[in-house]
Amino acid sequence: MSSHRPRKRFGQHFLRDSHVVQRIVAAFHPAPGEHVVEIGPGEGVMTRELIGKTARFDIVEIDRDLAARLHETLPQGSVTIHNADALNFDLCKLTAPGQKLRLIGNLPYNISTPLLFHVLDHAACVQDMLFMLQKEVVDRLAAGPGGKDYGRLSVMIQWRCKVEKLFNVAPGAFFPPPKVDSSVVRLTPHARPPVDVHDPERFAEIVKAAFAQRRKVLRNTLKGLVAPETMEQMGIDPGRRAETLSLQEFAALSNA
Repeated sequence: MSSHRPRKRFGQHFLRDSHVVQRIVAAFHPAPGEHVVEIGPGEGVMTRELIGKTARFDIVEIDRDLAARLHETLPQGSVTIHNADALNFDLCKLTAPGQKLRLIGNLPYNISTPLLFHVLDHAACVQDMLFMLQKEVVDRLAAGPGGKDYGRLSVMIQWRCKVEKLFNVAPGAFFPPPKVDSSVVRLTPHARPPVDVHDPERFAEIVKAAFAQRRKVLRNTLKGLVAPETMEQMGIDPGRRAETLSLQEFAALSNA
C-alpha cells in the first residue's frame, strides 16, 4: 500500500480496513452543503472516501512527508491540505462567523485527550465530531457516575457535548496494529449546556481538583476551594468521592 514508515512520535497507526472506513463514513453521513475537516488523515484512505461529498473539505496533517504525498496523490482542488499540528491549529479560522464545521478523524492516541480539549475550545464553530479513539478513552467519555471509567474527562466532555459511542474497531484494522482496541464516538456540542455553570474556569478547577486524588474524599480534595459546611448546605456529603458526583452536583459546587 505505502512505503511510509509509521512514526511513533506522531502515534501513527494507519487505518487500512476498507469495511471500517466505509462504516465510519456512513455514520458520519456527509452532505453536499457542509464544510468538513479531517484531523490526521494519514495515508488518506478516509480522505478519498470523503472527497466530492461536501462543499468544502480541509485536512490537517502534522507529518510533512504525508502531507506532501497527499498533495501529490489526491485530485487537484478536491481538498485543502494544512501541514500543521492540530493541537495548535485554529479551526475557526477555516470558516466564516456563524458557520459550522464537521470534524472527523482517526486521532493519534498519544495526544487524544489534549486534542479533545483543544477542539472543545473551538466548539462555537463546530457542528459535530466523529472520532476514532482508544476504546478506553471512549468508555471514559461516555461513563456515568459511580464507575471506574468516570472521571474528569467524562464530566468536562459531557458538560460540553452529547456523547454517543457507536462501535468498536479491532487492532487488525490498522497498520501497525495498536496494542489496544479502538472505538468510534460522535460528539455533538450542546446548543445549551445541560447544567448552568456561572464560571467555566472555576468549574474546570473544581473538577480537576476533585479527581486529582481519586481515593480521597471531597473534604480533602476540595480543601481551600469549597468548605465542607457549604457542601453540607447543598446536600452533598463531604465524605463522598468525586466519582460519585453527577454533572449537576459538580456545577452546584462550582457555582457555590
